[in-house]
Amino acid sequence: MSAVPADSDDRRYTLALGCPDRPGIIARITSFIAEFGGSIVEAGYHSDPESGWFFTRQALAAATVPFGLDELRVRFAAVAREFGPQTEWQLLDSAVRRRAVLLVSRDGHCLHDLLGRAVSGELPATIEAVIGNHPDLAAMTEAHGVKFHHVPFPKDPAERGPAFAQVRELVDAHEPDAVVLARFMQVLPAELCAHWAGRAINIHHSFLPSFVGARPYHQAFARGVKLIGATCHYVTAELDAGPIIEQDVIRIDHGDTVRDMVRQGRDIERVVLARGLRWHLEGRVLVHGRRTVVFS
Repeated sequence: MSAVPADSDDRRYTLALGCPDRPGIIARITSFIAEFGGSIVEAGYHSDPESGWFFTRQALAAATVPFGLDELRVRFAAVAREFGPQTEWQLLDSAVRRRAVLLVSRDGHCLHDLLGRAVSGELPATIEAVIGNHPDLAAMTEAHGVKFHHVPFPKDPAERGPAFAQVRELVDAHEPDAVVLARFMQVLPAELCAHWAGRAINIHHSFLPSFVGARPYHQAFARGVKLIGATCHYVTAELDAGPIIEQDVIRIDHGDTVRDMVRQGRDIERVVLARGLRWHLEGRVLVHGRRTVVFS
């Protein structure tokens, strides 16, 4: 499924960078852009005194750059080297449609939301495929013109290796920029977490770090909480503990049942996942250790 392409007049080259903080970084980057007459249309900066790191995201009007993105990358690489070998950076072209693959189980609310956002142009990506460990969501997916792959998972966790290997093969065939666990109720093995590091994104139906793992709404009900939420985060080998991209909450009260909480929580899950995925695709999320800087 393809997103609606942006108007060519809105085309942007977006730079995201993180490096050890020191004086002169902003001046060096802006002077580099000024040298070729580039126009900065969006800019964000953050200096973290605790870690000693500096982060920035700069969007340039592509029409003001007198050469292509490949040359821009080559030229900026020389600048990035001045900031030290630990520097991490990327340059994205808004005209190049990014790719996502979704992993699902039986709950379809997040899948349906993302499919709708993609076709309406709200999601800056093509949804290349949907992979499910149950066949329940095949009809919904195919109704949107997206290929659905059913990969059965055995009940015994010790026997799921071949199923995960098949999922990996199907996902990697699309070379996605994002692998979205849209309520995929399987824990990725450490090897896959490492393989998709920085690309695998999960929606967890609680306000992490509270209520990690299965049945968080039941856990929340048992504790009598007054707020429930959802968390979009990168997937790591430590369950539900990856760097957090986005979170939100909704208020509940003593009269709400677990079923009420699940229904209300689904609304939060949809919005939080859509925001987090969009920010990831637009290069707005910079990861440093267990934390993120999000230029939303």
